[in-house]
Amino acid sequence: MTQYDQLSRVAGEVSRETFAQLVEFERLFHHWNRAINLAASGSQTDFWNRHIVDSAQLWRFRRDERDWTDIGSGGGLPGLVIAILGAPHGLVTTLVESNRKKAAFLRSAGVELGLDLVVRPERIEAAVSALQPALVSARALAPLGKLLELTETWLEPGKSRALYPKGRDFQQEIREARDHWRFDLIEHPSMVDAMSRVLELSNVQRLEH
Repeated sequence: MTQYDQLSRVAGEVSRETFAQLVEFERLFHHWNRAINLAASGSQTDFWNRHIVDSAQLWRFRRDERDWTDIGSGGGLPGLVIAILGAPHGLVTTLVESNRKKAAFLRSAGVELGLDLVVRPERIEAAVSALQPALVSARALAPLGKLLELTETWLEPGKSRALYPKGRDFQQEIREARDHWRFDLIEHPSMVDAMSRVLELSNVQRLEH
């Protein structure tokens, strides 16, 4: 299966221009990673499938939202991938990353790729008080309970949705989170790793103990 086929399988119909942008993003990532360590050593093996395709699968869960905020964006996974996929649809993407060097990469990549995105080089808590996105994502950032603590204000009943990709310990994270939170949850099977899930959450409420 070609890289284009891998991408189309998880994200739906994708133009050749969008595909080319993602290929260029991969090149930029590797170039910057040598200088500022965007990803841990060893994680670049099969980068396309493990990182770009894995991030791109979140796109299929977008409804009609016009803005998307990714927190703890790091090297742009999934934030820059979503910004590239969303560009033809008028999506405005906000990337929150407190590490200044990584934020500089995100901003530079956004300019080079011609994307309509906002990079906020600040702590997540500051962004939460300033924004109210329609859709929020975070990948490899924190356990589910901590993510809910960080984004509680955004995800209150009747407000936004969250998409949190989780690995093989997802069931344990859900159990631990339910000790402190009430939330609506849809578990979407990952299209990259059969043991992983994309957790879609909404109507989040803190439990009183």
